[in-house]
Amino acid sequence: MFLRRQGFPEEGELVFCTVTKIQYHAVTVNLDEYDKPGLIHISEVSPGRIRNIHDYVTEGKKIVCKVIRVSQERGHIDLSLRRVNDSQRRSKTEAIKQEQKAEKILSILAERLKKNPEEIYQETAPIVMEEYLWVYQAFEDVVENNVSLEKLGIKKELAKKLEELIRDKIKPKKVEIIVKVSLKTFDENGLQVVKDAFAKANEALPGIQINYLGAGTYRILITAKDYKKAEVILKQIQENMTNIIEKKKGEIKFERQEK
Repeated sequence: MFLRRQGFPEEGELVFCTVTKIQYHAVTVNLDEYDKPGLIHISEVSPGRIRNIHDYVTEGKKIVCKVIRVSQERGHIDLSLRRVNDSQRRSKTEAIKQEQKAEKILSILAERLKKNPEEIYQETAPIVMEEYLWVYQAFEDVVENNVSLEKLGIKKELAKKLEELIRDKIKPKKVEIIVKVSLKTFDENGLQVVKDAFAKANEALPGIQINYLGAGTYRILITAKDYKKAEVILKQIQENMTNIIEKKKGEIKFERQEK
């Protein structure tokens, strides 16, 4: 990775590390983002008694640690492996993977421009990281919110080429909710009632797909940028369809389905 943060990490910060040396009482690592050494005392490797430290770490392994003490004067960084839960580990690992994807995009651009990848990184990353913690977050903002890299400070021609590449390599986020709808109506124009109900479901609600499953059941697929928006769409569908079906003395039931 090209990413190198300045200074020292904060206490409580999660850091991505590479194990460099294993001793009986401690593990030495390199903090990848800061390019600084850190130490994990054996008591911070895992809760409980450790019979063999090699059961938990191996040299060269990438691990997520929590910073527990920092001494800038002495250049010491004390870390904990056991204080990082699974959710934190997944979140940090995902952030690193996304940053690697951002660096890959910059490397592709460098190849197209016949430049050194690190040169392109230095022309772009420090600028966007004045506003963002990660380069990938800026790239994601280009896709999701049409953020201008030129306005962030990147040279116009470089920003244009980079934005084109970003949009090609990073797709907008989307979430999906699947709902099974069961309908019953004894109205003499029952089929038309059902059609009217689904017409109402479609009304002003982009991002939904309806499929007939048979025996009065249907599948609705809702696609949106986030779950909050998807839930709003679902609520509106339920209200619109229920209003029509119940007016005709019918019955309607919605069931969330696993993807």
